[in-house]
Amino acid sequence: MKARRHGAYIAFVLHRVSGLLLSAFLPLHFLALSQALNGEAALDAFLNWADNPLVKLSEVGLVVMLSLHLGCGLRVMALEALGWTVWQKNMVAIAFGGSVVVGTIFLLQVF
Repeated sequence: MKARRHGAYIAFVLHRVSGLLLSAFLPLHFLALSQALNGEAALDAFLNWADNPLVKLSEVGLVVMLSLHLGCGLRVMALEALGWTVWQKNMVAIAFGGSVVVGTIFLLQVF
């Protein structure tokens, strides 16, 4: 159980969960693209729905998940290329902190 509190295990879980949440977003993305193919009125209706503050907040979550997935993926690549190091916890903190910063910047741009 002690290993599950380790920063590397938390990064492993965050990487997997963010990947699953990003894949759950894909059908909505394809729906938006299909609305663009169905004509201007359908796309405008979708864009009006996307103007909802709850949708904009979920977009912030999407950007955080994307940057978190990227940061944790870079950590895995560094682990494979550089080997195990004592600064693994720092890499996890950088990945998590960077994703929060990116999400905050996006949030400030959206609202």
